[in-house]
Parts: sequence; structure tokens; C-alpha cells
Amino acid sequence: MNLPSSTSGTMKVPRGRPPLPVIIVTLCALAFIALIYTETINFLSPRSIFKLKSCSRKNAARKSNDKTAENNVDDSIVDDRFEFDPEECNVANGKWVFNRSIKPSYSDRSCPYLDRQVSCVKNGRPDSDYRHWEWQPEDCTLPRFNPLLALKKLRGKRLLFVGDSLQRGQWQSFVCMVESIIPEDKKSMRRGRSLSVFRAEEYNATIEFYWAPFLVESNSDLHIIGDPKQRILKVDSVSKHAKHWLGVDILVFNSYVWWMSGLTLKTLWGSFANGEEGYEVLDTPVAYRIGLKTWANWVDSTVNPNKTRVFFTTMSPTHTRSKDWNNTNGIKCFNETKPVMKKKHWGTGSDRGMMSVVSSVVKKMKVPVSFINITQISEYRIDAHASVYTETGGKLLTDEQKADPLHHADCIHWCLPGVPDTWNQIFLAHL
Repeated sequence: MNLPSSTSGTMKVPRGRPPLPVIIVTLCALAFIALIYTETINFLSPRSIFKLKSCSRKNAARKSNDKTAENNVDDSIVDDRFEFDPEECNVANGKWVFNRSIKPSYSDRSCPYLDRQVSCVKNGRPDSDYRHWEWQPEDCTLPRFNPLLALKKLRGKRLLFVGDSLQRGQWQSFVCMVESIIPEDKKSMRRGRSLSVFRAEEYNATIEFYWAPFLVESNSDLHIIGDPKQRILKVDSVSKHAKHWLGVDILVFNSYVWWMSGLTLKTLWGSFANGEEGYEVLDTPVAYRIGLKTWANWVDSTVNPNKTRVFFTTMSPTHTRSKDWNNTNGIKCFNETKPVMKKKHWGTGSDRGMMSVVSSVVKKMKVPVSFINITQISEYRIDAHASVYTETGGKLLTDEQKADPLHHADCIHWCLPGVPDTWNQIFLAHL
């Protein structure tokens, strides 16, 4: 198409239209202004504010104190997370990073205090990568577990873990991480049906475990009733258990998995003498709230916060539904070798409603309770359960049982060494 031209041979601009370069410049300027305006609005939006690090004040302080070092290091590899502060760092916000150089401080062969239930390597587990994942919070640096520091903090004190077999695993993990630096003639272990005590003689310290799967009393405390439908909970009393909690300097409680045996639970007020005739069926969350209130009332009425610190380990997730992490062909947690990498992954094995019950009860307590927040970080670790490398009924799984993971894979308990070591890493950082 030929453009109209003047008699002088120069192009005429049609009347009423600005020159093309002016249009381009104007459009670019408007686009730039719009971009700046949009970015400003996005930065000020609530969604953006919630993405900001909660501990930016300390980050800034740390950076300003170390400008010289930062000038000599590529910004892309600078770790600007601040030192761990339990009051400011959200430890649940982070990721698992594989680090082959990390060596567990013990093994299920070197530590003599591990149950066969969690001794996965001894029970034939062939892979070992699950032992080399390190939890890294986004906002801070979580200190490594230091056994000498742990023993110094426990000097002259009693540390008691109270709860179910998952809490027993955390206790065994803690014992195994400190016992290797104690001379053989300066340590001892006394195992009991309900109370087990590890003693570090030189530090005049004990690390203990007390079996109370519901915290409150039940007819399945010592003589375990396999059928959950036959269990009855005495939801208004912890006195039988709590007499063993007196005089303890550091109490660490947990209770979750045993409550999750059905939609309802048989509960009882008063004596077990009424047996089958005296119970009342309650929805599980209702029974859980009543039981935790009974525990909370004991803590508030008995514990002197100037002498005793109280912790609560949040619920340990189960991984029995492989569809939760999009492995539609999987069989529970069997043969899983890597954590879930999807941020904020949450499966059906963690009940947010039950977790909120704990939170709401603790908020109303007079005695301060510190949470060891392990739920979100453990949610990712589908690879670290005992699976078929465990025992059942006091006997190791047979080859036939191992070949049937659908019915025999344990996706509740954790291999040791393993994930509970990180729980204790978080606990020691709070201690």
C-alpha cells in the first residue's frame, strides 16, 4: 500500500493524529506508571504482608552487623537466617534438605536402649537416605542437637516424657543422643511397665518416660485392650498417673493417636466399678476436650511454674493413605524413600480439629505450656516410618507379613535414628 506524499517528497502526517513516535513514548510511559502502581498495591495487600518474614527485624540487625562479610560473598549463597529464638521463629515454616554429610549421632546398633519396634536397620531396612534429611526453617537457623549442652541443662533435674509409644520414641531418641558421651559406669537404665528411668550419674540427672496413652486413666493403660471398642476412658481423673509426675523439673506431654480409634469413645465419670453399665458414648473431639481439660486442671492446680517447665508435643501424623501425596498406586507408606516436597502438605493423618482442641485448652491455662511443634514438619516425612521393618505382638514381622504391607506396614511409628531426633532438636532449642 502506497502512503500519500507531499509535492516536496516528505511524508505528511494525517491531520488530527500525533506522530507515531509520540504515541509509542506515551504508551510506554502509561504502562510504566501502571506497573509501578500495581506493584505498590500488591506489596501493600494483606496477602503480601503475610508473606513477609515474621523475624525481619532480626534479619536486618544481623545483616547490618555483618556488612563486611556480605560484601565479600555472593548474595545468592548468603544464609541470612537469624539465630534461633523460640519467641520469634516459626519453626514449622521451612523445608527438608538432603545432606549426606549429616551423620546420626547413634544407630539402632550402637544405642542399647531402642525398642525393636523402631530399630528399622536392625530389622532389615535396606535404604538409609531417610536418616540424612535436615530440617531448615526459613526464618532462622535451628541449632544442631548438642548432647553436652543438653546434659548441662539437665544437671540436677528430672526430665519426664509422658504419653504413648510415639512419646516413648521421642524419649528413646533423646536418651540415645546423649548417652554416647557418658562413660559406661556413669549411666544406667531401669525399665518398668509404666515408668522407665535413664540416669546420668555425673550430672545427677534423669531422663524418664511414663506410659499414659490418654493422659487420663483408662482400662487399657497397662493391660492393653486390642479392640478400641472395648476401651473405656475415665475422663475426669489423672490422679493414678499424675502421682508419678510430681517433683519433676521438665514435663513433656503428648496424646493423640490413641484417641483416633473411632468417631466415638466410651467415657466414664467416677469409678470403673460400674464397668459396662456406667459409661457414656461421646464424640471423639468432645471426649478429647474433656480429657485435656482434666489434665490442664491438674497442671494448673499442682505445677509451680517457677520450678517446673511444661511442654506439649503436637500430634505426630500418620501416613496410611498414599493418595494424600498423589501416589495413587502406593500402599500406605510402604517403599516411600523421599519426603513430600509440596509446601504445606497436609494429609488425612493429621486432624486439624483435634489440634485446635489442644490449642484452645492450653490458651486458657494459668501455667505456661510450650508447644514442641512437630506436626507440619513430620507431615512431609512419608519415608521415615517403620513400615514393614518392625515388630507386632512382640515379634518381628515374618517374610510373609512383610510381603503384605497393606495389612502390616506401620505408618504410625518412626524409625530411629530419624524424625524424632529433629523433634528433640527443636525441644532442646526451646529448653
